[in-house]
Amino acid sequence: MRGSVHHICCIIMLVCSTCACVRNRTIHDTKRVIVIQPFADFATSLSQRVLRQVKVLHPNTILKKPMAFPPNCFNQARQRYRADSLIRYLSRLATDDTVIIAVTDKDISTSKGVHADWGIMGLAFCPGKACIVSTFRLKNANLYDQFYKVAIHELGHTQGLPHCKVKNCFMRDAEGGNPLNEETGFCASCKSFLIQKKWQFN
Repeated sequence: MRGSVHHICCIIMLVCSTCACVRNRTIHDTKRVIVIQPFADFATSLSQRVLRQVKVLHPNTILKKPMAFPPNCFNQARQRYRADSLIRYLSRLATDDTVIIAVTDKDISTSKGVHADWGIMGLAFCPGKACIVSTFRLKNANLYDQFYKVAIHELGHTQGLPHCKVKNCFMRDAEGGNPLNEETGFCASCKSFLIQKKWQFN
């Protein structure tokens, strides 16, 4: 998870949900489709840009029409959408042949330690069938580049990739900050992992 909580999330999913890992092991199938799902009035230009970028790595990627936010996922007190609730909702819509990445410009959050509602850039279950990315906390000067990096990071988690210690890798832990401008690509180890999942690299 971008923003702070991915490590905890990955440990919980990988250690406590062995059956989930087995259930999702077909994620490397070349028939698997990545579905980009915009929420509400998300910018079409940004959706299209992410679609083109992700298709380079995984050709079986499609863009859906925007959908309304599901009920009971909004924290009225903090004026934020709960990313974990949104992912659970999206996971129920996914099939064995899809991974959904939701995109939004709204503020999203999840629980982190003593914080009941912690603002984040993105969230994914590791492994999982869905993830979500938000532009809300990104820097406008590098919005397109940063948004793609968060998106590809969360997709990496859905494939089973944990956080990476290599500082310029897309899979590094943001540790509560925004180090996106320091990231240049997947490190050799993370790239090798994704190649086994049928991702394509030039």
